[in-house]
Amino acid sequence: MPEILNMDILVIADAARYEDLQQKGWGAHQVHWKKQLDELVSLQDYQLVIDLVFDDQPRHAAIYAKHPEIPVLAGMVKTSLADIMVHNAFTQGFNIMGCNWLPGFIHLPVTEVSIMDEGQQPVLDHLMKELGWQYELVADRVGMVTPRVICMIINEAYLTAQEGTATREDIDTSMRLGTNYPYGPFEWSRKIGVKNVYEVLKAIYTATNDERYTIASSMEAEYNKLK
Repeated sequence: MPEILNMDILVIADAARYEDLQQKGWGAHQVHWKKQLDELVSLQDYQLVIDLVFDDQPRHAAIYAKHPEIPVLAGMVKTSLADIMVHNAFTQGFNIMGCNWLPGFIHLPVTEVSIMDEGQQPVLDHLMKELGWQYELVADRVGMVTPRVICMIINEAYLTAQEGTATREDIDTSMRLGTNYPYGPFEWSRKIGVKNVYEVLKAIYTATNDERYTIASSMEAEYNKLK
């Protein structure tokens, strides 16, 4: 792929996630921020789309399928590339790559990314080099790696607290001091958002039927209050 100078990049995001993404830097590229993909008439003016809300708006895939020449870095923790491909007609080429764009992870120096096949690797390498971003390639599965682990830890913390074994504050303090984690599980939950933690765990459980991802009743109660 030839060098791309001054890419026009479309970012689809709410204000909070867009602010987090800006911490990664853009180089000399031109960034165009939209809160909704529906605000656009065409994608033809862009060389890259970064969709931070794809997890909650998977219908965007049908639009991206019409523009196979434009690569898309899509927030995809609650689903997988394989599922998206099955449910959408990418007849001219699959242009989506999955990223961990959950709140609390977006600004981190290394981004977890999944691809559909090895043919996407050169495109991904080139884009990340142009952006000046580091990435770690992970398997295409619901939950990716870090979100899956962190959400499971958060769920265990909810179970521990609801059993009365320790308070939330004590659990956070113990995890920070005992494991050298930057945040305790309940602090992580607030950064990611209970809604996202719940939906990631639910998606993993649906995909795996693994009882380890059974959601704590106290977390489910919090989630239901948000509806």
